[in-house]
Amino acid sequence: MEINLNGNLVVSKAKTLMDLVLEQDLDPSSLIAEVNLKVIPQENWKTVPVRKGDTIELLSLVGGG
Repeated sequence: MEINLNGNLVVSKAKTLMDLVLEQDLDPSSLIAEVNLKVIPQENWKTVPVRKGDTIELLSLVGGG
């Protein structure tokens, strides 16, 4: 299915948000996820479905100073 991921149109087979994170080879512990302009708590990623046409932002937290 096609989704908009971080501003890019991508094809994904992910069924849940967690599936998508793992499909993209990302470390879940360092991410914030937003689906259709709604921030999704990490404890819900395994149950939030990814649907055709969703707009998803996966953002990394970077510390520094």
